[in-house]
Amino acid sequence: MDHMTETYRSYRLAARPQGAPTADDFDIVSKPIPTPREGQAVLRTLYLSLDPYMRGRMDDAKSYAPPVEIGGLMVGATVSEVVATESDAVAVGDVVLGYGGWAEYSVEDAAGLRVLNPDEVPMTTALGVLGMPGFTAYAGLLAIGKPQEGETVAVAAATGPVGSAVGQIAKIKGAKAIGIAGGEKKVALLKEFGFDEALDHRGDDLRGALKAAAPDGIDVYFENVGGPVWQAVLPRLNLYGRVPVCGMVANYNGTAEFAPAGSMEKVMRMSLTKSLTIRGFIQSEFVEAMHDDFLRDMTAWVKSGDVKYQEEVVDGFDNVLDAFNAMLEGTNFGKTVVKIGE
Repeated sequence: MDHMTETYRSYRLAARPQGAPTADDFDIVSKPIPTPREGQAVLRTLYLSLDPYMRGRMDDAKSYAPPVEIGGLMVGATVSEVVATESDAVAVGDVVLGYGGWAEYSVEDAAGLRVLNPDEVPMTTALGVLGMPGFTAYAGLLAIGKPQEGETVAVAAATGPVGSAVGQIAKIKGAKAIGIAGGEKKVALLKEFGFDEALDHRGDDLRGALKAAAPDGIDVYFENVGGPVWQAVLPRLNLYGRVPVCGMVANYNGTAEFAPAGSMEKVMRMSLTKSLTIRGFIQSEFVEAMHDDFLRDMTAWVKSGDVKYQEEVVDGFDNVLDAFNAMLEGTNFGKTVVKIGE
């Protein structure tokens, strides 16, 4: 195929969003499909991962990773097919995990691609339970949370790809798992995932529900939401409680400080009096030490049914932005991926 005779579309950041991203914040640009240079491969996107961290990349605030520049391609993990290559690392026809972003095609260094086996597990799992979200749960819970048999682990956004994995890994390790989600349908899904307790944060009394679900307190709270859920959990944390912090999605579209006056003082006081460990992390810091173990363990757990997962597959390149906003609003179920190509 002569790649210079065909074009592909991509989402380019046109403006810094104020609140929820809109179509005006992006330009959809068509460019010729590139020809690979030595060591590169050209990939046709089959599935695009949508994840909360992408909202932070749209802003220019200082963070653990540089923002997407105005005019730059929106970032994101992809499952793609190799359509051309100038490397022995991959072959035409291979299905690979890459980082092609919000685009129909990409060109990447072949050495950094992970070849997938769609006959072993569904290829979309490389973007969810067997990808970055699953590894975030695995590393954060086991390296920081360190749940012990008989302890209680709580997690919010518990039907999402990170939260659902956290709860199920906690169960495998012998802990009690409390899942917090929004709405009756998500609470029902938590029961399918095997959580011991399933709480609706939209209910009238989350603090009371937490007290009833965890009468002996909470030993590990996996934080990926923040906001009112964190405020309800904090008083229930036990002595020597551990809080891995991987996200604060409740405020990702916010334009103002979300912490109410005095809340930081309360957090610091409880951290002192209860000897809490509150540890922020980015999953990449654990890759070298834990990723091989993660792939081995999680693949086995998925195959055995010990870890279940939910995916919401949205069809079509033109629906990427709507799917992204639905994910941030919490109206999705499980891991959101967009099917870009056949």
